Amino acid sequence: MTFKVYTKTGDKGQTSLIGGTRVPKHHIRIESYGTVDELNSFIGLIRDQTIDEHSKTILIEIQDRLFTIGASLASDPQKSKMKIPDLKEEDVILLETEMDKMDESLPEMKSFVLPGGHTTVSYCHIARCVCRRAERISIQLSETEFVAELVIKYLNRLSDYLFVLSRKLSIDLNAKEIPWKPRM
Repeated sequence: MTFKVYTKTGDKGQTSLIGGTRVPKHHIRIESYGTVDELNSFIGLIRDQTIDEHSKTILIEIQDRLFTIGASLASDPQKSKMKIPDLKEEDVILLETEMDKMDESLPEMKSFVLPGGHTTVSYCHIARCVCRRAERISIQLSETEFVAELVIKYLNRLSDYLFVLSRKLSIDLNAKEIPWKPRM
C-alpha cells in the first residue's frame, strides 16, 4: 500500500486534530501549530547556512522540540488518547545555557540593533519574529483551551535564543551590527 500525501478530507476547509476533532482550518489551534511549523522551517533555513557545527547541532535539537510542541498544540486535549512526546524543563535550560555561553563573547548591548548585516543574521531575526508570533498565538489559545505552560515558556526562551544567536553570527560572519539611534 502506498502512502499518499493528499487525503481530500480538508477540501471543505476543515481539518482534524489529534484525537479526531474536526475544526475549521482557521481555528486558533491550527494557527498556533501552523506558526510553529513555519518557525521550524525558518530554523531549517538558518541551519542550512554556513555556520558553526555546534550551532547546527543545537538548531537540530530545537527543530525536534518544535515538532514536540506542534504535536502538543495539534492534540485535542479532551479527546486525544495518543501518546505524544514531552517537552521538558531541561529543554528550556538548554536554551538558557546556550545563550549564557554565547553572551560571554558578545559585546555589551547599549541599544537596540537593526535586524540585518548578513543574510544568515537576517534569517535569525525573521525566525525570532515568527517565534514571537507563535508565542502570542499560543498564549491567546491558552485563554480558552489547554496549552502546556512549558510550551509558552519554551517559545519565549527560544525567541531570546534566536536574538543572541543573531548577535553571535554577526561576529562569526564579520557583519556589522547597526545600533538603532532614535531620531529625536
